[in-house]
Amino acid sequence: MTREQMLARQNEILQAARAESRAMTAEERAEFDTLQRSIEALDRTGATAGGEGSSRGAAAGEGEGNGDEGGEGNGDGARSAVENERARIRQIEEMCRDFGMNEQVRGFIDNGTTVEQVRAAVIEHMRQASAPVHTGVSVGDSAEDKFRRAAVDSLLLKAGLQIENPADGARQMIGMRMRDLAIECLQMDGTNERGLNRRNSDELYSLLSRGFYNPEAAFPAILDQTIEKAYREGHKKVAVTFDRFTKKGSLPDFKTHDNYYVAGPVGEFLEVPENGELKHDVFTDDKLPQRKLKTYGRQFTLSRKAFIDDDISLVTSLPARYAAAARKTINKQVFQILVNNPAIYDGTALFGSNHKNLLKTGTGVTQAAMQTMIMALANQKDQFGEAIIINPAQIVVPSGMKFDMYTLFNSPTINTTDNTQAVNPLYQYRDQIEVVEDPTINALCGGMGNVMPWWLFGAAGDCDGIEVDYLNGQEIPNIRRMEAPGQLGFVWDIFLDWGISVMDYRGMVKNPGVKVETKLELA
Repeated sequence: MTREQMLARQNEILQAARAESRAMTAEERAEFDTLQRSIEALDRTGATAGGEGSSRGAAAGEGEGNGDEGGEGNGDGARSAVENERARIRQIEEMCRDFGMNEQVRGFIDNGTTVEQVRAAVIEHMRQASAPVHTGVSVGDSAEDKFRRAAVDSLLLKAGLQIENPADGARQMIGMRMRDLAIECLQMDGTNERGLNRRNSDELYSLLSRGFYNPEAAFPAILDQTIEKAYREGHKKVAVTFDRFTKKGSLPDFKTHDNYYVAGPVGEFLEVPENGELKHDVFTDDKLPQRKLKTYGRQFTLSRKAFIDDDISLVTSLPARYAAAARKTINKQVFQILVNNPAIYDGTALFGSNHKNLLKTGTGVTQAAMQTMIMALANQKDQFGEAIIINPAQIVVPSGMKFDMYTLFNSPTINTTDNTQAVNPLYQYRDQIEVVEDPTINALCGGMGNVMPWWLFGAAGDCDGIEVDYLNGQEIPNIRRMEAPGQLGFVWDIFLDWGISVMDYRGMVKNPGVKVETKLELA
């Protein structure tokens, strides 16, 4: 094959790839490289089999302007294209070698990837896979930071709160009194006062009060962190039950939210007679209840007297009790709705004949009562008269009724009226229905010896029931230190924003209940 024929074949290969808007295949690349090596060998020996005017490479689409693919212009363009291709391959190989991407070199070259695209791939590879550069320089905690953490954990340990990993030095500080901690904090803050250990507690408290609004002051900061840890523990450990049968929601502000509309069902398909017309379907919608948030809170103080008396509980157990009180308040408000049976969004009582979710006569925990309440859930219809499926999920009972529930659901057999054994149909629900017992019901109904209702709730995914909304979904109370005119002490506000709404009555059934009392008389 002459030099001119080799150049022509190279040009054919490149033209074919360009016409199909693709890179050369592996076979085409191999043939192109073989031809190029042969051309370079001819150049080194000075052979000019194709004539002096022949080009030394081939490139697709080059040489525009003369219309002659075999002319001088086309030869110059082909030579330039080959040189550009070599440069592309060389840069790709260098970049991939330098950044550990050798396995991807062949793919980049064969796919016709540009140098800029490879450079972007290298940067992404470094971002995802490469380890950060280690300079040998690290920034550690300051001595003041370590002291504050140790002081916070020592106060919590002293109050009897459990901490999984106390800060270093916390246990050694447990024996410190409030005045001892105050002296160290004042010294750390660089006070100019001398002889702090000789000052009485009242004088120390006055010095501490000066740093109340100083963000760098150690003592107020330690109290803030201690209180925050304490009330989070109290919020986490309080025993409430409302969140086991209600939904958690979120609202962005304190405006009254009309919520949203729920679209009704589309109409059934109707038979279309021959040459008949399709009938137009107009579906309806229904507005769901309004929701609104309110703010609830309290205020407490580390007073001058408490500081002098070294009453550490005011920054440990007291905040925990307030955080627990927030959860208990929500719990009580939910049960007040269930017990008091107020009118809801449609103007009628939550439980009643209009809603078909109230037993006419109260009973204890019996098979007949459970069957009736389960059927009441199953026979509810949605806003548009369509059947819905609501599976029973929770039974909510006052304290003292769980014993009967346990027997009812966990006995495989029951006694019949003929004093014979029969299969217990409620045994199949033992793992499906959760029994929730709460003494709040007892308290709202007057205590033992009074009639107390109980309820059956459907699964949350089947139907809406009662929803507890929080501002931006935050259910842990906020706490802040502030100034209260006329008060001698460090003052904190603790508050939380929530709202409770009945979203749908169909997911709950009420049994008016019977008198609940102990089996034996108490002294």
